[in-house]
Amino acid sequence: MNQPKAFLFDLDGVIVDTAIYHYQAWRRMANSLGFDISEEFNEGLKGVSRVESLELILAHGNVQLSEERKAELATQKNDWYLELVSLMTPANVLPGVTELFAEIKAAGIKTALGSVSKNAKLILARIWMLDDFDAIIDGNKIQRGKPDPEVFLKGAEELGVLPTDCLVFEDAVAGIEAAKRAGMRTIGVGTPDVLTQADVVFPSLKGLTIEKIRSSL
Repeated sequence: MNQPKAFLFDLDGVIVDTAIYHYQAWRRMANSLGFDISEEFNEGLKGVSRVESLELILAHGNVQLSEERKAELATQKNDWYLELVSLMTPANVLPGVTELFAEIKAAGIKTALGSVSKNAKLILARIWMLDDFDAIIDGNKIQRGKPDPEVFLKGAEELGVLPTDCLVFEDAVAGIEAAKRAGMRTIGVGTPDVLTQADVVFPSLKGLTIEKIRSSL
């Protein structure tokens, strides 16, 4: 099997962990509507767009609102989230990321970010990684969120490589499905019992090298 020519990375849970910020903001919104959401429920929102997440939360709380009110709530949630994100620094980069990216750059492997977040560039700027990607595909460039493959197919297109030559790093079930539907191989970042469809699963990027990645495929 040919070795990948490009690495595509999800943002949340792979490069940084902003899931706690999303949870805090969504929970604050749910509480304002008179109900609560658990961390376990929030796990199911990973890789899901803001609009879709809002719909899932409202269904969970059995709350029905007008489209105008939904738009207001989505904006409010994002403002609360951005307040937390604005405090991020390079110290928020997850273990192993900096070392792996240095090796990737030295090896000349192309990289792309594939995130449904509309705040991806803001986060990358806060952690000083905006220039570490050859292409950045975020929620502002796509019409459909994961598990639709659009985000990763656009990444391959912008990098000028075939989907079959791409390797995707993902921590979410929806993200793994999106990569699979795009015809790409996958590295799951997390636990094998959750990321059952990933080709290979590592607990994190800590200690991960290009050689270890290639030998695992």
